[in-house]
Amino acid sequence: MIADCLVAEVRIEGDDCPLAVATRAVDVAVDCEPPLLRADGYTLLRFSAPESNRLVRALDADGRIRYLHRSRADRDTYRCLSLSPCVVHELVDAGFMMEALTYRDGDAYVTGSVVGTEILRSVLERAGETVGTRLERLYALEPGDDRPVARRWDLTPAQVAALQQATAMGYFTVPREVDASDVAAELDISKSAFLERLHRGQHSLLTELFDVDGGV
Repeated sequence: MIADCLVAEVRIEGDDCPLAVATRAVDVAVDCEPPLLRADGYTLLRFSAPESNRLVRALDADGRIRYLHRSRADRDTYRCLSLSPCVVHELVDAGFMMEALTYRDGDAYVTGSVVGTEILRSVLERAGETVGTRLERLYALEPGDDRPVARRWDLTPAQVAALQQATAMGYFTVPREVDASDVAAELDISKSAFLERLHRGQHSLLTELFDVDGGV
């Protein structure tokens, strides 16, 4: 019997890993690659975020972070060794195939897939033993769609950051709570750069959603 593949978006609250602590102190979203667990229990981290010296200071002040390296670009990329266990590994051990991870305001937003409802139940139970876990979204992966969940939409990290920040600040509400300049300032980019990323990101999402062709 072929089991259903379920895509799950999970919010983890109350984690005390370095990235959760840093984003709780600094108003910036961090996009993290799946953490790599070494045999000695240490974790290798690779993540990106809008340029923020406050984030660097927060990470430097955390004694669990070692060998922090920062690559300066349109979006800063970091690599480091963490001496703290990551709750994500609890989910993976229970059968969760993680594909995307974002830390924001101290919470971790994890997207991935599980095969079968029993595995999903095991994943949520395992995470709930140590921290608060909330299932944000759940849907079945269609048999004909073999793309990685995190690549379902053709978005660049900068476009994802622009869409996430705009949504979090109320740019899309009616009436709008902030204008484009406010979101751009939060991302530390120009208004024109923000609008370009926003429009390109929306274009990618909408053409995929409505299955239409179009160029940007």
